[in-house]
Amino acid sequence: MTADSHTLVIGPSWVGDMVMAQSLFIALKQQSPEQPIDVLAPGWSEPLLARMPEVSRSIEMPLGHGQLQLRQRYQLGKSLRSRHYQLAIVLPNSLKSALVPFWASIPQRRGYRGEMRYGLINQMHALDKQNLPMTVQRFVALASATPPLSTPDYATPALSIQQQGVDAALANHQLNTDKPILVLCPGAEYGPAKRWPAAHFSTVANHYLEQGWQVWLFGSHKDVEQCDAIHQGCQQRTINLAGKTSLSEVIDLMSLANYVISNDSGLMHIAASLDRPLVALYGSSDPGFTPPLNAQAQVMRLGLPCSPCFKRDCPLGHTDCLTKLTPESVLESMQA
Repeated sequence: MTADSHTLVIGPSWVGDMVMAQSLFIALKQQSPEQPIDVLAPGWSEPLLARMPEVSRSIEMPLGHGQLQLRQRYQLGKSLRSRHYQLAIVLPNSLKSALVPFWASIPQRRGYRGEMRYGLINQMHALDKQNLPMTVQRFVALASATPPLSTPDYATPALSIQQQGVDAALANHQLNTDKPILVLCPGAEYGPAKRWPAAHFSTVANHYLEQGWQVWLFGSHKDVEQCDAIHQGCQQRTINLAGKTSLSEVIDLMSLANYVISNDSGLMHIAASLDRPLVALYGSSDPGFTPPLNAQAQVMRLGLPCSPCFKRDCPLGHTDCLTKLTPESVLESMQA
């Protein structure tokens, strides 16, 4: 591979996965420091990729998650031929995600077996789940042309922060850092079975408000109802930013947090990548598969016989794995 050739990574469609993909980018840079890395990914991911110094260029994937649209994929692949990529790494396991690098005439196309991608992927890895139990390990393993014989080491994601962006976000939302900041991330796009109850978040928030802290609530427009319930449970003393911030602003503002409490979500992975003290709450999902990649993070879960079930909604109708995880236990862990 020549020094001026480029690598194209087909990125994932989830915030948390995109954060973890930085570990792959770091591994690729360690192998070939002069090799530019471009990432083809949904447009929402641009603020994340812009904060990863390993990425030379982000290219917006114009097609929505789940859309096939063969003609558009062919045109996109054809438009990328002028970049003369020598290597493509395809992180999603779907057949459609492998079409663009094939049509871009990229000679080396690497990824896992996935959905019948023979020919589209010509450096195919068979996924060894025992050797690669974590998502981040599976991503980093694709830095090698052949599957690793042992579990690979990985560098932890580390998003870069510019003070100018932090100052602008503070000013835009009329915030300050005069008091310690507790950030709560009560959403989880995957579904309710990953969401700690709003009343539990309110209990923890009220404790810190009484200690003189300020509490910021983060989430997308999908998390407004959950954040509103916490806000009301705190007599409207929190700063409710749900649906009001861009992803770029969330990253900058979260970098100021003295503590973060989050469900297993994309925002949890962002907090971990910013090296914030973090309590990560797990219910239906498995911290052995997608843990927060942060030495300061505390994972809290009950480990009930019914979990992890990986369901969007509790199949038993009670979500005990989260409702019985008490706010008192979370407060105790934070103060230990």
